[in-house]
Amino acid sequence: MIDGAERIRGYACIGLDNPKFPENVGGALRAAGCYGAALVAVSGRRFGKHRTDTYRAYRHLPLLHTNDLHDVIPYDCVPVAVDLLPGAQSLATYTHPERAFYIFGAEDATLGERITSWCRDVIYIPTAGSMNLAACVNVVLYDRIAKRKKPERVITPFEAGVRAHFDDAGEYRNPYGVPSLESFVEWDLGWACARKSTRGATP
Repeated sequence: MIDGAERIRGYACIGLDNPKFPENVGGALRAAGCYGAALVAVSGRRFGKHRTDTYRAYRHLPLLHTNDLHDVIPYDCVPVAVDLLPGAQSLATYTHPERAFYIFGAEDATLGERITSWCRDVIYIPTAGSMNLAACVNVVLYDRIAKRKKPERVITPFEAGVRAHFDDAGEYRNPYGVPSLESFVEWDLGWACARKSTRGATP
């Protein structure tokens, strides 16, 4: 689950070009809901809501029907074609735009020049075999989240206090003769456990 407390910059949109099977549209909607996509746009007339959209994501994010996906690209959003095409870049090395409109082709067709001519990027998913439409949407959205820049780790007050006793190299020896930050933490925890075990003991 995406951490709601973490601020996420940008957004992802999904475009399905004339999808053939309604179960894949449902699966793509479910993926959009799981990975926090901003909207799903579908062109063509070969689709409808399907039970594979178990989250009923169409109730919680915009689902647009259009004759041309190019007409519904949000302002300043980068169109990215996803298909096995010559010259396409592997998803494994791809850097996702902050605002992206990912366009996926039908199960029985490729996107072709009609779509790629207005896409800034063309990428493909490196696999040994073909994947269905919904699976491709899942993989691309997961990859986007996995590559997202992580926020800096917050230093707790306790850790800040401990670090104050050591230099950057961690070589400072405190009065107890502990040589490093890690050793100090181990010593401190061991001392605390020993103190706890002696509480209540009869002299």
